[in-house]
Amino acid sequence: MISLTAAWALAALALQPAAAPSAGPAPVSASARRPAPAIRRLSDADLVRLAAAPFDRRAMMNRRIVLGRHHGLLVVADHPCGDVCPQYTRRIIHYDLAPERCVRAGGVVVEELVPMGIAVLRKPFCEPRVLARSESRK
Repeated sequence: MISLTAAWALAALALQPAAAPSAGPAPVSASARRPAPAIRRLSDADLVRLAAAPFDRRAMMNRRIVLGRHHGLLVVADHPCGDVCPQYTRRIIHYDLAPERCVRAGGVVVEELVPMGIAVLRKPFCEPRVLARSESRK
């Protein structure tokens, strides 16, 4: 059985973008012709469990991971870090939606503190209702 920390690290490695070629079109490989894997459906319980799970701050710092779909909306986890990395890496789980479209889609706009250099910046995120009211996300 794989631990949640190992699963986060594997997911991060699997979702890393490939380096862009320096010149000319990229050749189409056999893996590029395969359909993309289905995005996992997430329940409220799945989101609460993921938000409460520990994560590897070094492996995840400054990465965005697609977690799945919740009520049809794409859910991502951002892992910003400021000047003291990886110790101050945070995980922010939210819908991949602009804050102005959030309430209509069923989310809640929450201002999170995002590390920026030696300071923090308040930034609005569209979060699933279950996480916006959950103490486990802290």
